[in-house]
Amino acid sequence: MSHNFWQGQRLRLRGIEPADAEHFIRWNLDSERARHLDFVWPPQSDAAIRAWVAEQSRKLLEHDTFNWVMESLVGEPVGAISTHDCQPRNGTFSYGLDVAREHQRQGYASEAIRLVLRFYFHELRYQKVTVPVHGDNPASLSLHAKLGFVREGALRRMLFTNGAYCDVVWWGMTREEFEAVWGNA
Repeated sequence: MSHNFWQGQRLRLRGIEPADAEHFIRWNLDSERARHLDFVWPPQSDAAIRAWVAEQSRKLLEHDTFNWVMESLVGEPVGAISTHDCQPRNGTFSYGLDVAREHQRQGYASEAIRLVLRFYFHELRYQKVTVPVHGDNPASLSLHAKLGFVREGALRRMLFTNGAYCDVVWWGMTREEFEAVWGNA
């Protein structure tokens, strides 16, 4: 019996498909979600989102960056995770995570993060992940602490959203720390 590297107990990660445009269009309507990811974006046309999704669906792992759809084991898209700022020379990378509001606090985020970290640490030879989290996002702050990330510091008043400035809190985890907490997870 074979095992899918990209599947956990709650979800599987897969590449973006053109049909996922409907999910991204719906997810982009949630302004509070956008605020915690980056900022409240101006409205995008369905055509622009469909074009982006179509472009992403044709991409392969390039410069060690990739975008995955997080999908429940019954095939329902629940969010997305993507890697960026990949520096093979230094062995460091970062990621961004987005879980649709109706699927939050069900373990999808932690499982997706573990799958991505396992791939980067055990298959691509990266040695550290560093993640910026908005200081006004208590769910993400709590998640990273629970997963065993180390709070490395905060850049004060780095983001302006909802009429106020907030800090960016930096979390990091080395391969050794990942293995101490999760083994070969």
